Amino acid sequence: MDPRRLLELLEAVRSGGLSPQDAAQRLRHMPFEDLGFAKVDHHRALRCGFPEVIFCQGKTVDQVLAIVERLVECGSTVLATRAGPEVYEAVRAVHPSAAYNEAARAIVIAAGEPCPLAAGTVAVISAGTSDQPVAEEARVTAEVMGCRVETFYDVGVAGLHRLLAHSEAISRAAVVVVVAGMEGALASVVGGMVDAPVIAVPTSIGYGASFHGLAPLLTMLNSCAAGVGVVNIDNGFGGGYLAALIARCAERA
Repeated sequence: MDPRRLLELLEAVRSGGLSPQDAAQRLRHMPFEDLGFAKVDHHRALRCGFPEVIFCQGKTVDQVLAIVERLVECGSTVLATRAGPEVYEAVRAVHPSAAYNEAARAIVIAAGEPCPLAAGTVAVISAGTSDQPVAEEARVTAEVMGCRVETFYDVGVAGLHRLLAHSEAISRAAVVVVVAGMEGALASVVGGMVDAPVIAVPTSIGYGASFHGLAPLLTMLNSCAAGVGVVNIDNGFGGGYLAALIARCAERA
């Protein structure tokens, strides 16, 4: 449940507009709801500031639909990652407002009030066009968590002038997410350009010796630029989520 919705519920009980029995009925699935195949964490937003996210890969369409239904009924914004077109079509049939980003393979249903808009901007940078699906996953995640996002795609180190053309705009970002495959050098370059945290996301894009993303992962972990942190291979969601948390924490400070 969204923290604001919980406060509204408690205020309604205090004012007499809602009976304690009705409030208890609305809270009957707290802190989690056991669906048998999944335990839906309805307290995630209260603890972490954003509802539980559905990772669709490995789940059946019916399982995804059931989790979506419970989150929407409890007033939670829905973000479903690694969702194929068949999952989206099934979700849209029940929830016509569902939006789908085909590149990111992400479904968003804006149930309830949107997240408060963070003051700082998140910059999402991709090295090549082939890295864009992972970058888009990061962008969608950060946006649904209340961040303004600027994207700078296909600006890898093979043509460094493409990156430098955007250096002023990138330097204004509160957090930078860098998505790169091949050798993954772009994160180190950006880390040497900005005074903001850089979240490096290695991708599995590359020829044989990139070992499905292991080469850029190791390059990013060994970055000589300070201020670079690394998430897992192809984990655009993790990069976008972390960027949004940093932006929101910076705003509170």
